[in-house]
Amino acid sequence: MKRILIFLFVLLSATATVLAQGRDSSSQQSIDDLRLQLIELGGQEEATKLQAQQLDEALKPENIERALAGFGSTRPEELREQRRKQLTAERAAVTAQLEQLALRRSRLEAAISAAEVEAYHQSARGIVENYLGVGLNSTSLKIAVVALVVVLVSLCALVFVLVRLRNQNRI
Repeated sequence: MKRILIFLFVLLSATATVLAQGRDSSSQQSIDDLRLQLIELGGQEEATKLQAQQLDEALKPENIERALAGFGSTRPEELREQRRKQLTAERAAVTAQLEQLALRRSRLEAAISAAEVEAYHQSARGIVENYLGVGLNSTSLKIAVVALVVVLVSLCALVFVLVRLRNQNRI
C-alpha cells in the first residue's frame, strides 16, 4: 500500500514539474518581442509628451512675443498670430500622435495577453502530447483527461479496498 501511495505522489510531482516547465520557446520569444516593442513604445510616448509640453510652453503669449522679438515688422500682430497658428497645428499633430501611440499601446498589451494565453495552451497541449506520445485535438484531450481521472479514482478506490481488507483480516 505504501508503494501505491509513493507511486501516486511521484506521479503527481512529475506532472507538476512538467507543468511548470511547459512553455514553448517560440511562444516565449514572441512574448518577449512584444514586450520589447511595448518598452520602445513607452520611450516614444515619453518623447512625444515632452514635445507636447514644449509646444504648450511655446504657445504662451509671452513666449511667442519673445520668439519674435528680433524681427522688425510693421504688423507684429500678424506675425504673432501666424506663429500661434503654426504652434497650434504642431500641437494638434503631436496630440494625434499621442493618441495613436496610446492605441498602439493598448493593442500591444492585448497581443501580449493573447500570446501568454496561447503559450499556456501550447504548453498544456505539449504536456499531454509528451505523456501520450500523440498529437491531440480538443476532443481527444477531453477524453484523455476523463480517462486519467477515471484511472486515478480507480487507484484510490483500490487503495481504499486494500486498506479495508487488511484491517478486517487483523480483527
